[in-house]
Amino acid sequence: MQVTQPHIQDPSFGTRSDEASRTPLQCVIDATREAVLVSDAGMRIVAANRNARSQLTREGVGLVGKRLSEIVRDVSLHDAFRATLVEGRPSDIRIELIGGESRTYDVHIEPLLLEGARYAVSTFYDITSVERLERVRQEFLSNISHELRTPLTSILAFVETLEDGAIDDTENNRRFLNTIRRNAERMHGLISDILELSLIESGNISIEIKQVRVGHLVEEVFVSLAAKASEREIKLINQIDKSERVYADPMRLEQMITNLVDNAIKFNRRGGRVSVRHEHRSGRDIISVADTGEGIIPAHAHRIFERFYRVDRGRTRDVGGTGLGLAIVKHLARLHGGDVLVSSILGQGTTFTLEFPSIPVLTTQRQ
Repeated sequence: MQVTQPHIQDPSFGTRSDEASRTPLQCVIDATREAVLVSDAGMRIVAANRNARSQLTREGVGLVGKRLSEIVRDVSLHDAFRATLVEGRPSDIRIELIGGESRTYDVHIEPLLLEGARYAVSTFYDITSVERLERVRQEFLSNISHELRTPLTSILAFVETLEDGAIDDTENNRRFLNTIRRNAERMHGLISDILELSLIESGNISIEIKQVRVGHLVEEVFVSLAAKASEREIKLINQIDKSERVYADPMRLEQMITNLVDNAIKFNRRGGRVSVRHEHRSGRDIISVADTGEGIIPAHAHRIFERFYRVDRGRTRDVGGTGLGLAIVKHLARLHGGDVLVSSILGQGTTFTLEFPSIPVLTTQRQ
C-alpha cells in the first residue's frame, strides 16, 4: 500500500522564506525541548526537530528521508517503533546511545494518523544527568551506610560485653570504654563532615574575603596539630614569611589548610616532614602542603577529591579519616574562585596545592 506523506520539511532553514514554509507540525516539534522524530509506516523519517538533529547525529546533518536504522542502531528501538506503527499503541523504551559521550534516553512513541496515513511520533527524553545523579546517590548511601556500620557495630559489641559482666573487669573495662569513645568520636566526625559538605554543596554557605596573614594562620594550624605530629615524630615546617598575605575567608582558609596538613601527618612516614609554602604566580596565590610519605599511585590521583574515595581504606580507618576532607577542601577552594591540585611521586611524597586569585572579585561570595 502506498503511503501519502504530508508536506513536512527538514528544518535546516535560515531564511525568512524557509521560516514561512514550515508546517504547523514542524513548528510544534521545533518548539519542543526534547529530540523528536516522526517516521512513516516504512520507518523512514519524515520530520525531525533541531534537537534530534544535534543529539542523534554526529555532524547535525539532516534526518528527513533516512531510515530509522540509519540513525539509531538499536534493535529494541526499531521493535518499539514497529509495534506502534502496526498495532497503533504507544510504546516506551529506554536506550543508551554510545558516541563521543554515552547518553541515556527514555523514548516515548505515540501513533499519529495524518491524512489517512499512520505515523509514529517519538520523543527522546535525555535522562543522562538523572541517571548519573542516581548512581551518585546510591553510591553515597552505600558508602555512608558502610562507614557508619563499622564503628556502630564495634560500639554495640563492646556495650554488650560490658553488660554481660565485663564492667566489673577492672583490667579491661576502661579499655572497652576507650574503644567505645573512639568509635563514637569517629561517627561524630563523619556526621559533621557530611553536614559540612552538604551545606557547601547546597550553596547555603557564605564566605567573606579578607586579607589573611597566611604565615600566622599556618602557625596556628601547626599548634592545633602538634600533638598528632609528635605521636608520629613528624616535623612541621612553616616556610611562609610572616608578612605574606592572601585574600580568603580566614575561617575557611584555616579549615582547608588544617585538612591538608592533617592528611599530610596521617599518611606520612614516621619521622617524616610536612612543609607549607606560599608563592605568587601569574596573578594567583599558591599555598602548597608537601609531605614525605609514600606518594599516590597515578591511577588514584584524579579521584582523590571524590567523596569517600580512599587509596587505602584499611589505613585510612586506622588513622581515623572520614574520606570527606579533600572533597570539602575542593569545594571551598572553588567557592573562593580557586582550586586545589595534587602532584605525587611514588616513594618521595605528595604535594597538595591551593590556588586563589591574588585580587578578589567580590568581598562576599555565595555558591
